[in-house]
Formats: sequence, structure tokens, C-alpha cells
Amino acid sequence: MTPKKAIIIGATSGIGYQVACLLLKEGWTLGIAGRREDRLEAFRQKAPERIYVQRIDILEADADQKLEQLIGRLGGMDLYLHSSGIGFQNASLNPETEIRTLETNGTGFVRMVSAAYRYFRTAGKGHLAIISSIAGTKGLGLAPAYSASKRFQNTYLDALEQLAHLEHLPLVFTDIRPGFVATDLLNNGKHYPMLMRPETVAQHIVKALYRRKRTVTIDWRYRILVALWRLIPRRLWKYLPVKN
Repeated sequence: MTPKKAIIIGATSGIGYQVACLLLKEGWTLGIAGRREDRLEAFRQKAPERIYVQRIDILEADADQKLEQLIGRLGGMDLYLHSSGIGFQNASLNPETEIRTLETNGTGFVRMVSAAYRYFRTAGKGHLAIISSIAGTKGLGLAPAYSASKRFQNTYLDALEQLAHLEHLPLVFTDIRPGFVATDLLNNGKHYPMLMRPETVAQHIVKALYRRKRTVTIDWRYRILVALWRLIPRRLWKYLPVKN
């Protein structure tokens, strides 16, 4: 693939940061967005001539306008990667935690992804990718809002793909569904099985983006796990033992 222009939302740490590093090495020009300005500037120093940064909090009402500004500074956008989200184990159903999760993974997600779609609609082409989760496969009792919001993201991308077809737009969509990744998101003292390194996950993601895969579950262990999950009827799923 010819090096192009990508914007990554949520690239100051974790998976988004590692994907940005890989694309940078391969010659891409990047627009990097996140909430922490110090980290944005530190990343920009890696290649000031090919990196543009913008502080964006996806919960702020003008976040979509800031994305448009970043696209303008970048001189266009071929790939949009949404890597901004939160998730918590919340068996106590603390309302603040549940609502914050929904606002970030729902409202903030829609604000940014729909803005990216509108840009690609005008451009007549583009690649829209999101990092969701295997948690969207089934409702997880320890993380209700997180698993529900990830299912929402899966369905939203399905809807955008259909909309693009109705509008005769040759857009590419990629839904990236990792298992547990050792990032700040999971740095909460809880136990998570089969933890993956963000560097390894990023390599899988970049490969999937180049291949323009529609849906990718990372990695092979989680592909098997998800396949087994899908076979479990709802009446039995509620009995599945999980540990906090």
C-alpha cells in the first residue's frame, strides 16, 4: 500500500499509540489526537514533518469540529482509526461508572465516527476502522456497560456499511476486536486471562488494515473463545462461571 494519511483518535497510549508508531515507520503521515497534550507533543517530536497533533476530548461537544480542523491541517484523510474508549469491571453497578462508560463508548464514539464518515462521504472514498472488543459478543456480568457499548459499536459500524452501500460509496470498514490487552485500561488490579502486549496487537491491527479486513478478532486464542461463546445458548450463558 502506498503510504497515506491516517488520523488516530486515542493515540497517546496503549493500542492506538503502538499502531501510530508502526504506521509512522512505514511512511504514513499522521494526525494524532487525544486528551493529554504533553503526550501528543512528545509523539510529534518523533517526526515533526509528518505528524500533526490535536487535543480532542471526544466527550466535548466540539470534538467533531476539532477533527475537521485536524483533517484540514493534515491535508486530507485516507484512514480513520478510532482507538478511544474506556471499560471497567463494575459488578456493583456504580451508576457513575456505567454512565461514563456509555457516554464515552456510545455518545463520544458516535460523535467522532459519524464525523469521519461525513468526511469520507464528501471525499468519495476512505477507510473507517474502529477498535471495539470481543466483549461485544455476549453480555458480560462483570462489565455490563462495557460489553453493551461494544456491541453497540459493532452494530453502528454495520449500519454505516449499509448506509455507504445505499449511497454508492466505495468505503472500507474494519471492526477490530481484541481480547484482553495489557494497557492502562486494565491497570486496575483485577485479574485478566490471556493478556496480550499492545505491541503485538498493533502488528495484527496494521496487517488487518492493509488487507482491508471487515472484522478481525485478535488473537487466535480469542477467535476460538468467541466461537465457543457463540455456541452457548442464552439460557445457559447466565450460568457461566466468571471471576472478579
